[in-house]
Amino acid sequence: MAKPAQGAKYRGSIHDFPGFDPNQDAEALYTAMKGFGSDKEAILDIITSRSNRQRQEICQSYKSLYGKDLIADLKYELTGKFERLIVGLMRPPAYCDAKEIKDAISGIGTDEKCLIEILASRTNEQMHQLVAAYKDAYERDLEADIIGDTSGHFQKMLVVLLQGTREEDDVVSEDLVQQDVQDLYEAGELKWGTDEAQFIYILGNRSKQHLRLVFDEYLKTTGKPIEASIRGELSGDFEKLMLAVVKCIRSTPEYFAERLFKAMKGLGTRDNTLIRIMVSRSELDMLDIREIFRTKYEKSLYSMIKNDTSGEYKKSLLKLCGGDDDAAGQFFPEAAQVAYQMWELSAVARVELKGTVRPANDFNPDADAKALRKAMKGLGTDEDTIIDIITHRSNAQRQQIRQTFKSHFGRDLMSDLKSEISGDLARLILGLMMPPAHYDAKQLKKAMEGAGTDEKALIEILATRTNAEIRAINEAYKEDYHKSLEDALSSDTSGHFRRILISLATGNREEGGENLDQAREDAQILAPTGALQEIADTPSGDKTSLETRFMTILCTRSYPHLRRVFQEFIKMTNYDVEHTIKKEMSGDVRDAFVAIVQSVKNKPLFFADKLYKSMKGAGTDEKTLTRIMVSRSEIDLLNIRREFIEKYDKSLHQAIEGDTSGDFLKALLALCGGED
Repeated sequence: MAKPAQGAKYRGSIHDFPGFDPNQDAEALYTAMKGFGSDKEAILDIITSRSNRQRQEICQSYKSLYGKDLIADLKYELTGKFERLIVGLMRPPAYCDAKEIKDAISGIGTDEKCLIEILASRTNEQMHQLVAAYKDAYERDLEADIIGDTSGHFQKMLVVLLQGTREEDDVVSEDLVQQDVQDLYEAGELKWGTDEAQFIYILGNRSKQHLRLVFDEYLKTTGKPIEASIRGELSGDFEKLMLAVVKCIRSTPEYFAERLFKAMKGLGTRDNTLIRIMVSRSELDMLDIREIFRTKYEKSLYSMIKNDTSGEYKKSLLKLCGGDDDAAGQFFPEAAQVAYQMWELSAVARVELKGTVRPANDFNPDADAKALRKAMKGLGTDEDTIIDIITHRSNAQRQQIRQTFKSHFGRDLMSDLKSEISGDLARLILGLMMPPAHYDAKQLKKAMEGAGTDEKALIEILATRTNAEIRAINEAYKEDYHKSLEDALSSDTSGHFRRILISLATGNREEGGENLDQAREDAQILAPTGALQEIADTPSGDKTSLETRFMTILCTRSYPHLRRVFQEFIKMTNYDVEHTIKKEMSGDVRDAFVAIVQSVKNKPLFFADKLYKSMKGAGTDEKTLTRIMVSRSEIDLLNIRREFIEKYDKSLHQAIEGDTSGDFLKALLALCGGED
């Protein structure tokens, strides 16, 4: 069985049995099958309570102790569905899949549904193990047997899936996503007939994360889900296979929840399907399947199995199911699922972050320095040249220009720019000329100097920067202002808000992945049962304790871990954590926590919202607009643009064009990088 990746959550219902003794289990099974009749209760109790790895050890011990094959003895002693289930559990997963496929293509006719279910849902590693197991068990080539038993595009797609070569990189290229959307559209909707080869190539080879984004973009581009196009363009078993692939790409547990429901609904039970899924998913994602089943069909998988089966067969299936989600505390509420489904996919997706400003090709710092000097020399200033050069060079290239300018002319480029340009354009151009950490340090300094404090600027910067960026800001602040950032924050803020900012300013956020057990503990700390309601209802409620609990987790845990905490929080409270913060807190503390949560969920969307608000209504918040356009131009401004147009139905380019003017407008549009 494929092990979960290091740090990945385990979502199976069957675990290693504690205190496991393979010899003792082998003896108990031998005793259960010795003499007249067999003790089926003992057999099912042992086999459904051990992991597959432990069952293999029992098989070996049984053969060593008694010189007999355990699976052969079980086949002899048991019958019917119960025998099929128990024997399936005794085989290694790859050999179990191999047996299912062998049965599906043996004899008269083919069980296409079985082929589709297995080959559409298995990972690359599982597919490689399946091919090897088939060869070992039957001394035959699986690909050759499938080719001999199927035909047409259905056969071609099965062969592609059988290779186990689906891309596994979870960093997605947005350019390739757009290309694949166009290729699929042209292969189906825009073509007389259908280019099935394009569907096979893209759906059979691209990574799951990539395809999820392709499906999202396909819907936006064509106005219909990819499933509708498949139904309209393809047919027969090929259509069913491609729909199964799409379902598994979207959510493998949901695909199996649907298969289980269909296996038991109506008259009669499709026991082969029921057995195959319960056996194959018991150590992979049965808990996820249960949650989705309960949400989608408003009944638990446990209760449906209980009502649809009987005898030892039923008892064994219920053991594999692992629990009844109709029981209090286990039900995963539909409202909770809806609450985070809106952001979970985009938040978890490691979409490739792209800035709009990239290093200029054929960069020549000498030529740029001379052009800038010429633009500022004599009467008047050539702002267009200044804008064109500075907005189309990376920050590293701008630093080279600064050094070259000083070497050639003995003058400081920043000082010359300050004397030649003014207002919003000056703030933007000078900001671009500063190294990022020094720019952020200056923005923090400005937020704290003079009368009053710009808390929003403090929050925006400290809640969104990475550890490396925060540490660089600390060094830049110390270098430029001869005072530590922590001291500055301490003297200019107070209370819990100060503690939050200082915690963020340490740059010590954890950087690992999620830990499910820890996430549940953290969610419990944030939302102990009934505590939030009690705090809300009781005037003397311990608000200080609530804020401290949120700070210790939101300011220190890694982003992937916090996403899991937010989901566990929803399961416990049926509320999104952001909703709870807004309800239970106020002022700068509330704003800081909300900014952290929004940044964790989807940082480009957080900045898109800030940009929209900076240009909404009467007047423009040029400081916020400038700060974000400067600081994100080489990091994720392209992603921000996409979030902006998706949420507000107009492009960032259009918003800037309608809200600014003159040279400031030209410079902003150059940074924006294009019209969406």
